[in-house]
Amino acid sequence: MNSRYIYSLIAVIVLFLIAWAGTAAGLQVVFGIVIPYLALLTFIVGFAYKVLGWARSAVPFRIPTTGGQQKSLPWIQHSKLDCPDNKWQVVARMALEILTFRSLFRNTRMRLEDGAKISYKLELFLWLGAIAFHYAFLTVLIRHLRFFTNPVPFFVTLVENIDSFFRVEILYPGIQFGLPGIALSSFVLLAAVAYLLARRLFIRKVRYISLASDFFPLFLIFAIALTGILMTYIVKIDVTAAKELAMGLVTFRPTIPEGVGAVFYIHLFFVSVLLAYFPFSKLMHLGGIFLSPTRNLTTDTRAKRHVNPWNYPVPVHTYEEYEDEFREKMIEAGLPVDKMPEAAPAEEPAEAEKPAE
Repeated sequence: MNSRYIYSLIAVIVLFLIAWAGTAAGLQVVFGIVIPYLALLTFIVGFAYKVLGWARSAVPFRIPTTGGQQKSLPWIQHSKLDCPDNKWQVVARMALEILTFRSLFRNTRMRLEDGAKISYKLELFLWLGAIAFHYAFLTVLIRHLRFFTNPVPFFVTLVENIDSFFRVEILYPGIQFGLPGIALSSFVLLAAVAYLLARRLFIRKVRYISLASDFFPLFLIFAIALTGILMTYIVKIDVTAAKELAMGLVTFRPTIPEGVGAVFYIHLFFVSVLLAYFPFSKLMHLGGIFLSPTRNLTTDTRAKRHVNPWNYPVPVHTYEEYEDEFREKMIEAGLPVDKMPEAAPAEEPAEAEKPAE
């Protein structure tokens, strides 16, 4: 039984208690200003450090992950996306990987059926859960730009209108109460992260290989989505005051307005912890995918000879030199040689001595 998820769950509960107790103790400045700034600074520095470290890493060989036929003879069909031959094909492959998770879509799971028969099935639900999670998260981030911009960009308003097209209205005799539009991305994010978490908890093989670092960000993002939904639909907060606080952070004139409830600071604290944790976790695949040599290199090793640019001159002893040195001994030992020794020229017979007169 993998109990590592317990540690991650306890860590998120402890974070909740810290934020709740700190807000109750009047530490709104700490949780509303100091911690967000420190978290953002940690995120920027850590992200840049990781990316620069990867960019400086040597990639001496062409090691792209292949899944098709490399370009070779004209009559052999070339798989352009799995074995790209030029930069535009690499761009197309990377775009499909980043936007549609193409490799995850092609992922298969092996199963034993009837005790001995091996079957392979596509992991479509994992792909759907990952797609829903990432795009819902992206939509939520775009919608939250409303709190950090003035005036609000048109694309933020457009995304928000599309995301909140479903509006619930309760009708009473003569009175109509319009409730806020339901942001579908918030509930999709909550459902997607719940599915990814349940998959790690209830699929035995996945649970066996999961670490605490795999569970922690899922629990943390679940808490972020849940507190966001609570603020929007159940525990109301002053949205104007929340935007005033956010604009103060962006313009480096931070203030703590009145009317912002404790749930907002808990939500903001969770987001700050996620930002600070991001560069040191597996979530850094956000930046690593662009620098992965298994994806961003062409597969043209049959068309071009790639020499390691970091090679430096070293003294070598070639096989030809080795054979020249030990050819006679190799022949005596019965070992094959590439070059047989040249036959020595025949000696001229010595002149017979003339008899003495």
